[in-house]
Amino acid sequence: MTERRNPRTVDIDLASPLGIVELISAEDRTVADTVAGELASIARAVEFAEAAFRAGGRLLYAGAGTSGRLGVLDASECPPTFGVEPNMVVGIIAGGDTALRNAVEGAEDVREEGARAMDTHQVNANDFLVGIAASGTTPYVQAALQRARQLGARTGLVACSPPPAAMLQHVDVAMIVVTGPEALTGSTRMKAGTATKLVLNMITTGAMIRIGKTWGNLMIDVRATNVKLKHRALRMVMDVCAVSERDAAELLAASNHRVKTAIVMHALGVTAAEAEAKILE
Repeated sequence: MTERRNPRTVDIDLASPLGIVELISAEDRTVADTVAGELASIARAVEFAEAAFRAGGRLLYAGAGTSGRLGVLDASECPPTFGVEPNMVVGIIAGGDTALRNAVEGAEDVREEGARAMDTHQVNANDFLVGIAASGTTPYVQAALQRARQLGARTGLVACSPPPAAMLQHVDVAMIVVTGPEALTGSTRMKAGTATKLVLNMITTGAMIRIGKTWGNLMIDVRATNVKLKHRALRMVMDVCAVSERDAAELLAASNHRVKTAIVMHALGVTAAEAEAKILE
């Protein structure tokens, strides 16, 4: 379906700049509602990711082209956002890191590489692999899902076109967000890419919330690695602990700038080491 021609944009090449963006915007407005139709399946994927994390396993993404890049993007944003180790959420793209910036022609068609990637990353029964394939047919992704299943991992699929039975037989949960023909025929970086980003956001954010990486809607495990994030950390401690800016700064300094630790220190009246021990209980 992502390869079909969109009847609403057949004359987009004759439109003014405003007309072009109006046509694209009209298509984009349909994406959120399409994703909303798959919330039950996405919630199931959140449960699988949570279970993987609690078992000491990982969430892995496997995709090619735009789909692979979106998986790598979501994975790379988890360590600074949630304070987790880089190997907790892993993005795997056909063609390797070169494919992040350059098109690696034919990489998505090499089934053997999809299966080999699962062995290279030592996928096991504690892991949850999500294949990402806008077309629902990518051979690399299909092979990765099949091999991950053989290795005992749970598997999921994010697709923007109804996948064939051969793809679905390898997944425990299918998140099929049918976004329809693109404004530019076959350009799945558009509606399909937007829908995929929304789904991946929900999976990682939902799973991280479930394992305690937030306090309400505050990212209390954020790594304060720049000025903006340091200010955010300060505001969070002030808000949660109801303390002055000076007191919040002192708590953060004593906690090695870990927001969660600072909050526990204040709540229990304990040292940073004692707070860290309480958090791990």
